[in-house]
Amino acid sequence: MNKLVSSLTSNRSFTLTGILAFLMSFALSSCGRTRNADGSLTTAGVIHLILAVYALFKLFQQPWSIGKKIVWGLIIFFFPFLGSLAFLLFGKDK
Repeated sequence: MNKLVSSLTSNRSFTLTGILAFLMSFALSSCGRTRNADGSLTTAGVIHLILAVYALFKLFQQPWSIGKKIVWGLIIFFFPFLGSLAFLLFGKDK
């Protein structure tokens, strides 16, 4: 397990395109409950998408360990509105 974590943290060759693609797929996958019958996003879905992408962007900017970032990322993903709000209110370093 330690070798896996150290290999993930030592290889920092993430491209901006890859990170943005991950953020968009992550945010869009959790917006499924806020869609109209024709597949378009509702107003709540658009608000959630903006909030989730912003929270994830701020999460990746934090100088935390990878474990803490994963935990907050899971909270944002599994609790769509409240997870993003909880991170933005309580999760950031002052």
